[in-house]
Amino acid sequence: MSNGIIKKISKFLPFVLLFAGSILSLGGVPAPTAGALFELRVYHFSSAAQEAALDAYLKDALLPALHNSGIAKAGVFKALANDTAADKRIYVLIPFKSFDQRQSAAAKVQKNKAYNEKGAAYINAVWDKPSFNRMETILLTPFRYMNSIAVPQLTGPKKDRVYELRSYESPSEKIFQNKVKMFNEGGEVTLFKRLGFNAVFYGEVMAGASMPNLMYMTSFENRQSRDEHWKAFSADPEWKTLSAMPEYQKNVSKNTIVFLAPTEYSDL
Repeated sequence: MSNGIIKKISKFLPFVLLFAGSILSLGGVPAPTAGALFELRVYHFSSAAQEAALDAYLKDALLPALHNSGIAKAGVFKALANDTAADKRIYVLIPFKSFDQRQSAAAKVQKNKAYNEKGAAYINAVWDKPSFNRMETILLTPFRYMNSIAVPQLTGPKKDRVYELRSYESPSEKIFQNKVKMFNEGGEVTLFKRLGFNAVFYGEVMAGASMPNLMYMTSFENRQSRDEHWKAFSADPEWKTLSAMPEYQKNVSKNTIVFLAPTEYSDL
């Protein structure tokens, strides 16, 4: 090939690559978001006083400060089992574009004047009257086939909505990656989307107590809608084919389900 032909090809190569990238994007396969992560905080508490303290802190101090630091949407949810559970829980879901953004947002929140004023009762809680019993933090990286948090397209009142948080644990790291592949290339994510599950996120746990595991959250107008959606999922021919494939057998050793309700002040 002559130098002249090579120069002509090189001249148009950037446009060819741009066009190819556009075609791939139109094909419905999102490009991975480099460095993005989700933080899921779980506040454990036991009394009505603690719940009130947490609500006041999250609603009036933390969420406004996160918004001010560049986090547009964060979710706050309460476990539906809180009424009877000894260990009651509030879940806070925060999306970040990168780990650096997480660190910078934390620094901005700490310096926020309104945050320190509105959150004073929580921040300065005395040792024998804590605002919570324990707090855990789970960090996740988003799936390739849904690489960002989504605001559910629900129209009913928040008090009726049901959010379903699932954790799938696997017996080994290699088998765990097989389950992640089942969601992405295997088609579970697209199947959930087609059936209208209103997924909020899908993620691989990169730091947490139940690794190796993935977590995802779907949302519904109410409990009846949730049950109808799962019934349709179980009967769907695509799911029956996918779940019967030999390469995807026995890739989950434990499935944990938590039903949640969004707080009135939640962004999600």
